[in-house]
Amino acid sequence: MLTPRHQALVATLAGMTVGVAVFGTVLAINRANGPDTATQVVSTPSTTPSTPGPTDGLRADSLTYVTQTFGTGKAPVTTEVPDGWTSVQLGTKPKFVDPTGVWQIRFDTRGSKQTPDDLVSARANSIDEQDLNVLSRTDGTLIYTYVDKVRGPRMGLSRWIPADGGKRSAIEITVGGRPQDQEALKAVLDHATDSLQLPPQDTGESGDTRPN
Repeated sequence: MLTPRHQALVATLAGMTVGVAVFGTVLAINRANGPDTATQVVSTPSTTPSTPGPTDGLRADSLTYVTQTFGTGKAPVTTEVPDGWTSVQLGTKPKFVDPTGVWQIRFDTRGSKQTPDDLVSARANSIDEQDLNVLSRTDGTLIYTYVDKVRGPRMGLSRWIPADGGKRSAIEITVGGRPQDQEALKAVLDHATDSLQLPPQDTGESGDTRPN
């Protein structure tokens, strides 16, 4: 019979034997996966968010407005146009263009003895552009598309503000852009209409003696 001392010695030797066996197994595995074995690396592709630009279409909710005054000293006209759209001409036929040159708004403050509906029809019949398509011509507003030889597909919205109870027209407002900008262009046109302040003679209280 083994004494307690001999039993402890046997247990120690058995533990050392198991440890050596495990170490040998680990060493064999490491050698199998040595430097000559390729390691597969899985990478996740990164995505870069797109930057909005003119190709994405004009957004009505991205616009803020500033007040502009034009016309003549005796008959000034005031309205609001998109902030950042700069004037390329003033006077009675001012035009404001965005920095990219894609969108614009222009005015003709000279007025006309013709009614807004008459001017809508006249403009629709006089536009000489490729692939002209009249989308709407109601309430003194003409909406149309065409193809520009340089800029490609374009859209225009022209509105004539009535005076003298609709017997004549006080001012023309036209916005231009592309077909994908339609909702925002209409918002620009409506804002210019709603903020428009005309001189007293264009409120409909007196007749217009200016030429067509």
